[in-house]
Amino acid sequence: MRDLCFLAPVPIVVGLGYPAQIESVLGATAFLNDRPSWQKDRLYSLALKACRAALAGEIEAETARTAFAAFARRHGLLAYEDDHLPAILTDASADARQPV
Repeated sequence: MRDLCFLAPVPIVVGLGYPAQIESVLGATAFLNDRPSWQKDRLYSLALKACRAALAGEIEAETARTAFAAFARRHGLLAYEDDHLPAILTDASADARQPV
């Protein structure tokens, strides 16, 4: 059986601001399946496809985690800044953080 756990959980906000941890591809898939229709945009579709591909053994769990975290960030669902996200997903580039 493939390892479907993320190296680091994705911290999200559920309900009325209650923090939760999504720790696996299965958890991310369940969370995505419960999203309201207004959140089902392009990033939703990509994240769900990535989770399904990971479940099928076609991609690594961390690839699905990246797609899921991008969806969560876009919709304001991250509970706090996630240090395990690739730099491409952060709001500011490294150059923008350099002092002038």
